[in-house]
Amino acid sequence: MRDLSLRARAFIGITAASLLAFACAPDPVDDVPVPDSTGDVDVEDEAPGPITVYSGRNEDFVGFIFDDFELATGIEVAVRYGDTAELAATIIEEGEASPADVYFAQDAGALGALQDQGLLTELPEDILEVVEPTFRSREGEWTGTTGRVRVLAYNTDNVDPAELPDSVFELTEPEWQGRVGWAPTNGSFQSFVTAMRLTEGEEVARAWLEGMLANDAVEFPNNTAIVEGVSRGEVDLGITNHYYLYRFLAEDPEFPVDNHYLPGDIGGLVNIAGVGVLASSDAEEAAFELVRYLLSEEVQVFFGQNADTIEFPVVAGVEAPGLPSLAEIDPPNVDLSNLEDLQGTLQLLQEVGALA
Repeated sequence: MRDLSLRARAFIGITAASLLAFACAPDPVDDVPVPDSTGDVDVEDEAPGPITVYSGRNEDFVGFIFDDFELATGIEVAVRYGDTAELAATIIEEGEASPADVYFAQDAGALGALQDQGLLTELPEDILEVVEPTFRSREGEWTGTTGRVRVLAYNTDNVDPAELPDSVFELTEPEWQGRVGWAPTNGSFQSFVTAMRLTEGEEVARAWLEGMLANDAVEFPNNTAIVEGVSRGEVDLGITNHYYLYRFLAEDPEFPVDNHYLPGDIGGLVNIAGVGVLASSDAEEAAFELVRYLLSEEVQVFFGQNADTIEFPVVAGVEAPGLPSLAEIDPPNVDLSNLEDLQGTLQLLQEVGALA
């Protein structure tokens, strides 16, 4: 499916999304058109570029978007795929000699690390002004492209929605003993713990982790396994990201799991996938055009309807059918640039015994 255009992918994603049969979800749109161009680029003229992208996002999810960008603009894109953290470390090691023009990250912490090293350039105002401030760098050096929300996935056969907690801090109470799944080795979980450390303090985060361990939280290797475990009744709740559920629902609309959002709670953290342009880039304008393309309404809506992602648009005024708005979710006020302290979180997880 790597060869499909954005239009074809959108049609497939919309078709799959319609199978989810949300009780209160609006009907998806009929199609998501491919943008004709981005910014002021004229494909009849010689296009700027080429550009090199270091992408921590999987090729199966985003490779075709780079292809469509090339078709729309004439700007050639070479992509190096890899692990988000490893690519960030590579750019830091390469420094000003890095061949990368754009860094596409799976989470904000890695972007924050590059920003702290002075390796990113400030993005143009026309890019920054379309993104909700919560989901971009306060210094203007990176922006989110899509959001993913921390949720509690719960078994709809075993759990009455009325008994669901309002905060992750309630999960240490006796009524949830042995009923909650988590994945301490998972990067998104570790980012969540980092955010808890930032907003609630080191000792609160430590006490919560110790309370979860004392309450016999069940460890899973990753988020997919958590949702599968919830569906089988191995646990009643799982701490995960919102979009894993939709992959199962696309295959089985009767899948016995639903997402429980936690408005205003650190357990409802919205992290982002995002991009930054390298200060060392010699194709800056072409790099900015790629960022504009990722933030175009067509691409934003597509990500919110593609069954492989179902991610939240970060552009103000753009919503995805079937998902609550980010305003409804009311995410905690976290400077996502500060989620780069992974080492401190790993040390804490090891000290309390959540990691070997």
